[in-house]
Amino acid sequence: ARFAPAMLCSGVYAGVFTPEFAYTREDRDGAKFGDELKRIGYLGPKPAGSIKFQAMFELHIEQGPLLEADQKMIGVVTGVQGARWYEVTVKGQESHTGATPMSLRKNALLGAARMIEAINEIGMKHLPGVASVGLLENRPNSRNVVPGEVFFSVDLRHPEEVVLDHMEKEYQETLPEIAADLKLELEEKCIWKSTAVKFDPDLIACVRRGAEQAGYTVREMPSGAGHDAVYVARVTPTTMIFVPCLGGISHNEAESTTLEECGSGSQVLLNAVLDYDRKFA
Repeated sequence: ARFAPAMLCSGVYAGVFTPEFAYTREDRDGAKFGDELKRIGYLGPKPAGSIKFQAMFELHIEQGPLLEADQKMIGVVTGVQGARWYEVTVKGQESHTGATPMSLRKNALLGAARMIEAINEIGMKHLPGVASVGLLENRPNSRNVVPGEVFFSVDLRHPEEVVLDHMEKEYQETLPEIAADLKLELEEKCIWKSTAVKFDPDLIACVRRGAEQAGYTVREMPSGAGHDAVYVARVTPTTMIFVPCLGGISHNEAESTTLEECGSGSQVLLNAVLDYDRKFA
């Protein structure tokens, strides 16, 4: 997302974030969310959350490879895994690469590399959980300077909250040990927590029936990625529908879903909404 934390607007809608908090979020260039809304004419007069939903069905590509690999047409989404995001800064000492003996270096990049490997191991240990580093900044980023500071992001996720707690605990214990071993300083802070979400059983059943009605094969699955449905589920019955994406690739220019797959998802969405609406007819 351009403005962190993710799902900012649905978070405001559900009362997780205040509008004032959202307006002051800045992108990497220092532009504020509120100013950008005003610039494009999207800073409207109605209070956030003033329009209520009877229910929410969110149609989305899977953003992963499971439906394609399993040759299923529709993902019946049961919930969204929890997530913990951290920002980490490792501080060492800038020095000349040619003149500083290996034994006397305080190499922040070496420390970050070991930490990133340890984070990856945490994900492997707690499958189907995942642990990732997606943002990395090396400073001063010069070929003949031992790095003095490294900044990176940490993304921990798991569909079960208790397991995610264990992953977070291991992360919090492991990084200081690596920093101490290499005589480095460590600064880290949690910038976002999203608890694991279980979607509404009645809406899930509507999606399942909607796919069966259309003759589509299905796979029940949690969502690996975060979505607006995570926050909306706090205030109204919510679920999701997935369609495949080529190679499971997303957040990439190669992202691709066929018109037929989009049509299948739209048909299931229509069937599910009509099914749910019959409860109130």
